Amino acid sequence: QVQVVESGGGLVQAGGSLRLSCTASELIFDASNMGWFRQAPGKEREGVSCIKWSGGITDYADSVKGRFAISRDNAKNTMYLQMNNLKPEDTGTYYCAAGGGVQCGLLAGLYDYWGQGTQVTISS
Repeated sequence: QVQVVESGGGLVQAGGSLRLSCTASELIFDASNMGWFRQAPGKEREGVSCIKWSGGITDYADSVKGRFAISRDNAKNTMYLQMNNLKPEDTGTYYCAAGGGVQCGLLAGLYDYWGQGTQVTISS
């Protein structure tokens, strides 16, 4: 059974930091591009960042460039999202996704497996 599980969400003040983690089944992790998405109340889900299965290529939404950093440890089947200088507009449910494809991307349709999400709330 394929599993994708996020952790690390929480409530922090603006300017603070959080690190999200995502663990996926070994069956899919090594060969999968991995992505982070988020969804705020009343808004559509948006791509935040992604990392190619090899770890050599990453991409970020313009709104988080310079503040967020994605990484992965294939030996631990785990991906991370380090989020710094957080802003209230970063609030939302953050989802981890795994998928195939040649390159990673920020479109939800590129991903086959999704976690249940972890809540991130940034207070002003």
